[in-house]
Amino acid sequence: MTEIGGRMRNILTKACSAGFYDIQGEGDRKSACSLHVAGHLARDPKVSGRFYPTTKGRAELGSEAEQGRLIAITRDAQSIDAGNRLRHLDEKTVIALMESFSTYGQQAPIIVYGTETDDIVKLGAGGHRLEACKRLGIGVLCFHKNGDELDRQLCEIDENLIRADLTPADRALFLARRKEIYLTKHPETAKGASQAGATNAALGRGGQIVRDVKPFAAATAQSTGQDERTIRRDVERGEKISQAALQMLRGTRHDKGVTLDQMKRLETHEAQEVFARDLVAADKAIAAESKHIRTMQLASNRQSRMMMVNLISEHGRKSGGIMPRAAYPIGYADPPWQQEAWSDETGQDKGLMYPSMPLDEIKALCAGENSPFTPDAVLFLWVPFNRIDDGIEVLKAWGFEYVTAIAWDKVDIGMGRWVRDRAELLLIGKRGKISLAPEMGKQPHSLYAEKKSEHSRKPVWFAEQIERIWPGLRKLELFQRRESLAEGDVRLNGRWEFWGNQAGTPEGGAA
Repeated sequence: MTEIGGRMRNILTKACSAGFYDIQGEGDRKSACSLHVAGHLARDPKVSGRFYPTTKGRAELGSEAEQGRLIAITRDAQSIDAGNRLRHLDEKTVIALMESFSTYGQQAPIIVYGTETDDIVKLGAGGHRLEACKRLGIGVLCFHKNGDELDRQLCEIDENLIRADLTPADRALFLARRKEIYLTKHPETAKGASQAGATNAALGRGGQIVRDVKPFAAATAQSTGQDERTIRRDVERGEKISQAALQMLRGTRHDKGVTLDQMKRLETHEAQEVFARDLVAADKAIAAESKHIRTMQLASNRQSRMMMVNLISEHGRKSGGIMPRAAYPIGYADPPWQQEAWSDETGQDKGLMYPSMPLDEIKALCAGENSPFTPDAVLFLWVPFNRIDDGIEVLKAWGFEYVTAIAWDKVDIGMGRWVRDRAELLLIGKRGKISLAPEMGKQPHSLYAEKKSEHSRKPVWFAEQIERIWPGLRKLELFQRRESLAEGDVRLNGRWEFWGNQAGTPEGGAA
C-alpha cells in the first residue's frame, strides 16, 4: 500500500478540489505517477501531465476528514501561534497574497496543530498565508492536525521543500534538521547503520552517532517528492557544515553548491566559519569599492555632459539688438505677466510697476528658432499662482517639458481676488537628450521662505541655487537688468548674462 506523503497529499487535495491537477515539474510528475499506480489518480489520455481524482482518491481524503485531520474550518488569525519559524517571511510574498485574498479569498488552507476547540493552536505550514490574513483582518481557513512539536516542525520543513525555491544553504539547513527529527522519532535506524558496517562508537564531525541515511532519504522522498540522491547530498552538507557558516552564506552570491562542497572539506567548524566570514567580508569590500567607482563614474560622466553642453553653447549666436540664439544651457526668467484689475470700482491694475506683455508675445519671444537656449537646457520660469496654466503653456512654447517647481513663501500676505497672495512658483522645465538634472544630494528644497522686498524682486537665494548646481554652465536671465542687482549678488560673477525688460535691448553683455 502506497503511503501518501506531503507532496502527494497536496496534489490529491488539489485534484479533488478542482476536479483535475496539472503537474508543475518533475517532482510533481513522480508523485502524480505514484498516485496513479496506487489508483488514486487517473491520467488524461489526451492532455499530457493532467490527472483526475478517482473514487479511491476521494475516499482516501474522506477517511482522513472523518478522523478530523483534513476538515477545513475558519479561525481567528489571532488564535494561531506562528512560533519560531525556521524560515523568515518574505514581504513581497505577503503583499502578493494580500492582493490575491482581497480579490479571490484564501484558496489553500494553512495547517495548524491542535483541535477546533483549542483557544490557541500552533502553525504548522502556511506562514505567509497566515500573515496576509492577519494584516487584512480576516479569518484563516485551516486544516487541523494532531501531533507534537516535532511533527509541527516536520510539517513546516516538508511544506518548504515541496513549494519553495530553496537555496542550497536553505536545503542543507532544513534537511539536516529534518534528519535530526526523523532519527528522534525513529531511533531504530541506528541498527541500520550498524548493519552497514558502522558502530555506535563511530562519530561524525559534529560528535553525533553516524546512522544510515537511506531510510531517512527514502521517507523524505516519499513525503516531499524529492530525489533521494539529492536529499542525501543536501543532508551531508547540512551535517558537515557549521550552521553558523550556512547562516552567513544564506542569500549571498556564494549560496551555491560548489561553495558548500568546498566548505564541507574543511577540517573544523571554526575553519568553515572563518571561510564564510571572509567571503561575506570580501563581498562587502567589493560592494563598497564598486559604489565608489560608480560615484566617480557618474561624476565624470556629468562633467563630460556639462563640457559638451558648454561647447555647444559657444557656437550660439550673440549680436546686438536681437535675442541671442542657442547660446545658453540655463535659463532664468520672470516674465511681466498681465494681471486682472484688483478693484471692480476703479478698474485699476495696481500690481504692475512695469509694462506687461500679452501671453502670446511671451510665448513667441523664445519659441522655435528664436530660442536663446541650447538644445539641451534647463529653464526656470516665475509664475504667479493664477497664471500656472499660462506658465506651462510658455514652457511648452519655448520647447521645454515641465518637471517640477519651487514655491517661494513671501511670509507677508498681499492682495488678491480669490485668495490673498502670499506665494509664487518657480516652474522648472527641461529639454534635450543630455541630462542636466542635479547630482543626488544637491537638489534644493521645494519650499523657500523669505519676506518680499520691492515689487517683483525675487530673493537672490534662487539664483544662488542655480549657480550652486551648475557652476560651470552659461546662464541667461530674461527680463532682468544687471544694473538693478545689489552688490555681492552671485549673478555678478561673470557667468550670467541678461536680457532686460525693454524690447530689443540687451543688458550686461548679452549683446
